[in-house]
Amino acid sequence: MDGLLVDSEPLWQEAGKATLLGLGFTLTTEQYHTSTGLRTEEWIDHWFRHFQIDLMLAPAAVNIILQKAIENIRERGTLFPGAEAIIQSFRKKGLKIGLATSSPMEVVEATLNKFSLANLFDSISSAGLLPYGKPHPEVYLQCAHQLQVSPIECIAFEDSFNGMIAAKAAKMKCVVVPAASELEHPKWSAADLKLRSLVEFNWKDLS
Repeated sequence: MDGLLVDSEPLWQEAGKATLLGLGFTLTTEQYHTSTGLRTEEWIDHWFRHFQIDLMLAPAAVNIILQKAIENIRERGTLFPGAEAIIQSFRKKGLKIGLATSSPMEVVEATLNKFSLANLFDSISSAGLLPYGKPHPEVYLQCAHQLQVSPIECIAFEDSFNGMIAAKAAKMKCVVVPAASELEHPKWSAADLKLRSLVEFNWKDLS
């Protein structure tokens, strides 16, 4: 969802950086990209340990980030080019469509409601409700289970490295659409297909 269908990753980045800055620590863009795809709780835990911030402050920081992110998405979030069209094209082919995201359900609901996308998915899985988040494959495995399909029959679309690892660990094919600044990084070599935009997707490229 975030960073793939909705151009919200910069808004999450803004929320995360602002929260850490409020505690006196500056996070670089390069550092941020190493932790995209993590659940907010894990993201906070990662950077709190990195900067040696008191973990007692973590729950409040998580809440601040979530509220900032929801506010940012509602006010400034936009769909990526091709996002709604590609979903509609899958539906016309009779394919089941699931959403597997690291975002908590309150963010999922706010985002899908803003863009009227909720009815386009046959299943919605949030890693926020599961024991493990990406790069663990659990959210993808749950999504496939809810769709009543084998993970091997699934194609996952991802924008983050942690998400790609989760999809491949679930034995799914994975199409990555990285941020422009990350496009040429060799870390995407595990993907089955790399695109600059969802608009570029062509079934023949996966055959």
